[in-house]
Amino acid sequence: MIRWHLPRSASLDIETRLRAVCAGAAVSFVLSAVSLDARAEGHTFRDVVFTNYTEHSSNPQLVRRLLSPLAAERLKRELAASHTTLAAQPVNLAVERFIVYVPTQRPARGFAVLVFVPPWQDARLPQGWASALDQHGAIFVSAARSGNDENVMGRREPLALLAAQNILQQYPVDPERVYIAGFSGGSRIALRLALGYPDVFRGVILNAGSDPIGNAQIPLPPKDLFVKFQSSTHIIYVTGERDTPHTSDDLMSMRSLRQWCVFNVDSYVQPRLGHEVAPPTALSRALRSLLDAVPPDPAKLTACRSAIDRELAAKLRQVESLIANGRRAEAEKLL
Repeated sequence: MIRWHLPRSASLDIETRLRAVCAGAAVSFVLSAVSLDARAEGHTFRDVVFTNYTEHSSNPQLVRRLLSPLAAERLKRELAASHTTLAAQPVNLAVERFIVYVPTQRPARGFAVLVFVPPWQDARLPQGWASALDQHGAIFVSAARSGNDENVMGRREPLALLAAQNILQQYPVDPERVYIAGFSGGSRIALRLALGYPDVFRGVILNAGSDPIGNAQIPLPPKDLFVKFQSSTHIIYVTGERDTPHTSDDLMSMRSLRQWCVFNVDSYVQPRLGHEVAPPTALSRALRSLLDAVPPDPAKLTACRSAIDRELAAKLRQVESLIANGRRAEAEKLL
């Protein structure tokens, strides 16, 4: 059940993502700009340089988790035709900069983590958010040069994954309390990452930006990952009451979640607000909901999954029939 609590940027086409994936760069390692003894609690660290890479941010994993099978196959053919191979990692951490905020007190079970994908280019902590982060013991991390003008799979997505990885390695973090958030166009990226990486992010805060899932723009990940997303990821929408285009987007996005058996959803509509970053009180409420999340009803989830499996099996039989009769183009449209 979607729980309501009351008082767009254009979708990304596949070709843009394919070009972004190809924009790989060689990897290198540098010493962190923040030494271990400097990482005191209750501080904001700017221009942080991270050094640790992860398989999650690699080009093969980005393709496997975030592209549809058809888009991945198209990329494979294009690379073969151009005699090109993908770099292991799409970004070079040596030239990237991050902002990190560490709360004033460390929770007994370890810090929570909030990775933030911005629409803007600089790495900043939204005004007033420190108090909410302190209240819930959540480390905040965000990358510079990861705004709406940057390549999605070439920069925005891997930078967010690398931010999570490095915080997990450098701080005492509870891995069950790692979340991702974004504002506006960054919120749409956060949704893609939450969907493709449920083994990294246990929840997502969608602040004034969302899309339907299960289509060419935001395809479902491989089955094992999607099953985990359905059962363990908590999705929270936070949008201003006067931000009409994005509240409408939220409705379509939530409808698609229901259709794909994703039930652990909350929606917080902010009174009298337009297209604005969530105020500290709204962030605090969203974080509390994430921290207190409970799994969806197992019986309801099982019944919904069974219905989808039957529907997909029928569609697959239709696709196979079209291919057998030489109607491949029609079959691809169904896929």
